[in-house]
Amino acid sequence: MLALAAGLAGLAGLVPAAAALDLERAEVRAFVDDVATRDHLDRAWVARVVGAAESKPSVIEAISRPAERVKPWFEYRAIFVTEKRIRDGREFYAAHRALLEEVATRTGIPGELIAAIVGIETFYGHLTGRYRVLDALATLAFDYPPRAPYFRGELEQFLLLAREAGFDPLKATGSYAGAMGAPQFMPRSYRSFARDGDGDGRVDLWNDWPDIVESVAHYFVANGWRHGEPIVVSAGLWYPDVEGLPGTRLDLGESVATLHARGVEFDSPLPEDAQALFVALREADAPTYRVGFHNFWVITRYNRSAMYALAAAELAAAIAAPSATGAPEAAPAAATPVPR
Repeated sequence: MLALAAGLAGLAGLVPAAAALDLERAEVRAFVDDVATRDHLDRAWVARVVGAAESKPSVIEAISRPAERVKPWFEYRAIFVTEKRIRDGREFYAAHRALLEEVATRTGIPGELIAAIVGIETFYGHLTGRYRVLDALATLAFDYPPRAPYFRGELEQFLLLAREAGFDPLKATGSYAGAMGAPQFMPRSYRSFARDGDGDGRVDLWNDWPDIVESVAHYFVANGWRHGEPIVVSAGLWYPDVEGLPGTRLDLGESVATLHARGVEFDSPLPEDAQALFVALREADAPTYRVGFHNFWVITRYNRSAMYALAAAELAAAIAAPSATGAPEAAPAAATPVPR
């Protein structure tokens, strides 16, 4: 999954105009043939949909500068953990309290974490993206060589999803990377993890909050979330540098015991043999450190970024915390709608 990139709107006038995708290009023609054969789809339909795509340089510009890569932690946090996002998150939670708490009780996924995810991804469903998903995926599949194989796979999954879900592939909108709906699921994730939360026989991640909440919860369950375990704690170092201990690798190759032995200071609510990972981040004037546990790693399956996982954890904690008056926010009269 991908959080909306910030600060890119001003680049729109600096990139070339979109151009229709050429079906005569060898790689495009091969894609159409392969997908039609492999997935038993009508070739004329595949060619008609793919041929309707436009290659958009603005998509390539956006994906080349994601916030997770170009911003230090203190700037990234200032985008996603703000007073407004916390306040709106509390209002969102209050509006959907019954749904979030029922799903949390049944699945073990905290309701405030589900709220934080849609808060980071789309500002609680208000900013689901204005790119045509078809254009975003086709641009990256055929005109962005660094990740062309991945996005060709996602374009194929999108075509399958459109046929299965019965929506018009020429109208679906999403992010510059082709992520869709309030939780910003890529097509493969949509097909794999999206769930019908209200039993109406269809899955709608743009407009249907029971579907959205159930799908985000299922994503975490499927990736191994452990109910009741912590996510992350603050840490310090006995000495400025820890040789051989990377602060950006997203794997659980260490344990509470090995990190303690290597000079990382932190209080652990888990046993010494519990898996852990060391995270080094940059504040405005100094480095800062965290130790993430298994559930932190699970959040990075949603977006492969330690900063994303930490922002989600901090926003969730802030949403769950009492308001300034010492009591949870009161529920508004009605839930906030999700614009398509």
